[in-house]
Amino acid sequence: MSAVLKQALPGGIEITARAEGQDALLTPEALRLLAGLHRRFEGRRQALLAARRERQAFFDGGGLPDFREDTRAVREGDWRVAPLPAALQDRRVEITGPVDPKMVINALNSGASCYMADFEDSTAPTWPNLIQGQGALGEAVAGTLEFVNEQGKRYALKPFAERAVLIVRPRGWHLDEKHVRVDGERLGGGLFDVGLFAFHNAKALAQLDRGPYFYLPKLQSMEEAALWQDVLAYIETALGLPAGQMKVTVLIETLPAVFQMHEILHALRERIAGLNCGRWDYIFSYIKTFRAHPDRVLPERAQVTMTQPFLKAYSELLIQTCHRRGAHAMGGMAAQIPISGDSVANEAAMERVRADKLREVGAGHDGTWVAHPALIPIAREIFDAGMPAPNQHGKLREDVHATRDALIAAPPGTISRKGFEGNVEVCVRYLAAWLEGNGCVPIHWLMEDAATAEIARTQLWQWLHHADARGQAPRTGSQTLEDGTAIDFELFEEVLRELPARLAGQALPGVARVPEAIGMLDRLTRSDELADFLTLPAYERLD
Repeated sequence: MSAVLKQALPGGIEITARAEGQDALLTPEALRLLAGLHRRFEGRRQALLAARRERQAFFDGGGLPDFREDTRAVREGDWRVAPLPAALQDRRVEITGPVDPKMVINALNSGASCYMADFEDSTAPTWPNLIQGQGALGEAVAGTLEFVNEQGKRYALKPFAERAVLIVRPRGWHLDEKHVRVDGERLGGGLFDVGLFAFHNAKALAQLDRGPYFYLPKLQSMEEAALWQDVLAYIETALGLPAGQMKVTVLIETLPAVFQMHEILHALRERIAGLNCGRWDYIFSYIKTFRAHPDRVLPERAQVTMTQPFLKAYSELLIQTCHRRGAHAMGGMAAQIPISGDSVANEAAMERVRADKLREVGAGHDGTWVAHPALIPIAREIFDAGMPAPNQHGKLREDVHATRDALIAAPPGTISRKGFEGNVEVCVRYLAAWLEGNGCVPIHWLMEDAATAEIARTQLWQWLHHADARGQAPRTGSQTLEDGTAIDFELFEEVLRELPARLAGQALPGVARVPEAIGMLDRLTRSDELADFLTLPAYERLD
């Protein structure tokens, strides 16, 4: 197939898959833009990924992240980011989710201020998913997107003025797009996502005063931010857009990045609108960064809340940094979904959402994230009451003094049997669904995506590969559960062995791939080295 496609494509470009609608998207002109991006920036992307590996080797050798001495002048300087466009002044409630047509319509119609259309953690990057997602977003920008489900129910967009502002999240620098090759090399996934979306939609969005706008994920350094700056400037020039037309928000969701927030804002100062507390990926990054540090083992996920000192310091430092520079400080995700059939449990879950959003608005955040439309009224009511203005940039949080040690302090806590078993179940069920092409999966009334699955996976690895370092009584050289059971590979095997019976008979996404997911989790957990990302080996199994 690829040999046939090569004949009709610009020189050096190869497409190795087919999906409905791709010919309208992958025009020769669009492919020339993608090829130009690859040829101009792939060397820098690979160099930055190599720098990540070097940085992790430093941490593995006992080093600790810290503020950079060579950029002190940036942190201490008196500068501000460019003024924010009108459409991004008020972002009090944002909803996130994948890019299938039904989700795009529902999110844009949801009543949220903004919708982050996610090509990264919420989307399994099968070729049909990516092509369908790009097509759906293009039709949404044009105002023509419709969807009819199997029962004949029709979904259509509300009028433009009633829709959420669209913000697109591309894949991170570490992810490839294996189905598109330029000069024999894989195209970067993020370059594919941003380049193709901008080619088809940037001019229309600019005319609507809607950007385009992007959320940039998984950055670890100012140099990685500078690469995005140059990529977006290249696209603006290629498409004849004014410099700085495309605006971005950066997710601070890696531990190294929290020490370079001023620098990241500075690198993108012509186009950045804010920073976001990507809490789930941040916890995942904490575990990964300290994978070789037995004194920084985290308790079970349910205990690692934003009130833990190291996460509180992270969020408050982000608020202080953003408001000093004139940028938004966006709060984190509420992953809860409504619990049907149990009003008591549902109210308890919603109360946790309320407490989280009250904490955020009180701390000074300018908006927040939710994963389900039912949470929008709750979050909006709280932010309307606590933030009557469009944002809280005047809340400078000069009381915050987040030191290096405060930002990396491991919290106390325990590991229950339920927490251990829950991590195994989340990993297996999410991975099975992901392999089937579903990147956003409700599990036990939480909306799980790649970030939350990564917490579960890396916690299992961390618990099983480190002797007890959290003050619990040692047992056969391992950490222990609250009931004294040793956390060892015998326990892990037992839970894996029992899981298929526990899941039997349930109508689960990707249930046919549960055995494959169990095998992958088993191999990843037993490996002597913690894999950087679950999605890297899993991607090779996707069509």
